[in-house]
Amino acid sequence: MIEELVKELVLKLMEEHKMSMKEALDTVYNSDTYGKVLDLETGLFSQSTAYVYSILERELKVGRIVADGTIGG
Repeated sequence: MIEELVKELVLKLMEEHKMSMKEALDTVYNSDTYGKVLDLETGLFSQSTAYVYSILERELKVGRIVADGTIGG
């Protein structure tokens, strides 16, 4: 279930942000959003791709994902 969600998030990033697959994978895996998806208590893993993508989009707009996986302003 989580793997499918990650795949769909990566594909959306590639399409909407013109990222390479590596960039999109790095963006997802280094995001706070992904951390919340992995935290089963949040229930985020069971939400729609559109909903989780909207959270990821907000995270990307508030700060940017940098190479070392931290959020910068």
